[in-house]
Amino acid sequence: MYILIKTILTALIVVGVSEIAKRYTTLAALLAALPLTSILAMIWLYIDTKDSIRIADLSIGIFWLVLPTLCFFLVLPWLLRHQIYFWASMIISCVVMILFYSLYAALGKKLGLPL
Repeated sequence: MYILIKTILTALIVVGVSEIAKRYTTLAALLAALPLTSILAMIWLYIDTKDSIRIADLSIGIFWLVLPTLCFFLVLPWLLRHQIYFWASMIISCVVMILFYSLYAALGKKLGLPL
């Protein structure tokens, strides 16, 4: 039952943002830019474990892994504005993001980043 409640609450937020985007793009962008997934994951993790250190570690990990994700938000709009079909743009953007993650992980190992 608890997992069902978590799933429903999380899904309602995602659906809410996509519905808001139909009328208010800027507001939806602001809501989507908030680390809602991260916040929810930390809340659920805390409720489940009461382990603040684990949450601190998760938070630092998220911080370092957000950086390569940002390329997705540059590549996708560029492709769409150049009339590339939506699904192709999405796939290409995801592939570019995965490549950035791979490069970032390799660089992170050399620099000793907590990835």
